[in-house]
Parts: sequence; structure tokens; C-alpha cells
Amino acid sequence: MVEVSLDIDAPAEDVYKLVSDLPRMGEWSPQTTRVVWRGGATGPVLGAKFRGDNKHGMLRWSTFGTITAAEPGREFSFEVGFGPLPVARWSYRFESLPGGGCRVTESTEDRRGRALKVGSKAIGMGDREAMNRETMQVTLERLKTAAEASTATRG
Repeated sequence: MVEVSLDIDAPAEDVYKLVSDLPRMGEWSPQTTRVVWRGGATGPVLGAKFRGDNKHGMLRWSTFGTITAAEPGREFSFEVGFGPLPVARWSYRFESLPGGGCRVTESTEDRRGRALKVGSKAIGMGDREAMNRETMQVTLERLKTAAEASTATRG
């Protein structure tokens, strides 16, 4: 499991709204290019399905996900797969901090089987754990910038 945390000077509920608005994920994640709801889903509720389009260098791929936790201001999680194969579980946990703001912890659990792990390395994905840590840090920094700008505008 890879986990990265960052303190953000904005309420947990506000940051949750940004993270759970999956069609905006490409604004935060350096790897996600687009997310669309599927199967009639229109928002981030438990069981909602989506497709995520991703990139890394010249590589492009799509995963299909299902929201597994949707607790505003507390936790937002989803599992993604490649076809019928599990890939990962992604989670965002929110903790309110004394004096305002929140700590956001993004984590991912690699659920790929041996074949997908070998295939990923063969096509140039390299050290997936290190890559995830790096992209998660960028994602949280971008969320921080957006959330704090939004809070400053309102406050």
C-alpha cells in the first residue's frame, strides 16, 4: 500500500467535494485525463460506476471503477479494474484539524495479479509504487491549491 498525506487549509467537506467530483479528477491527477460516469450514474454515490482514461508518457489506457465508500468529509474510495481484472483500490480519507483545515490522506492498494504486474513492467510502467507516490503527491498539491483558493474567495 502507498499512502501520502497533506494538510489543506480548507474544510474537509469542501475538499471531499472536489475529490469526489470524478469528472474533475484530471485537474488534480497527472495521470488521469478524463472520467465519465457509467450505467446511469450522475454523481459520487456508493456503487456508482465510471470509466477513467489515463496516461503515462506515451501509454494510454482506461480502467473501469466502482465507488466503494462515499462519506462526505470522511472517506471517498473506489476500486478500479482493467476488463475483468482488478487493478487497485484508491482511497481518500479526511481528518478535520484543530483550528480549521483538514488532513487528506490518499492511498492506493495494488490489486493486480502477477500477469498484470509483469505486463505493466514490460510496457514501461516500471516501479508502480514509486510512480504512485509521486503522482499522489502532485494530486494532493493540486487539490490543496484549488481548495485553498476556493476558501479564500468565499472567506
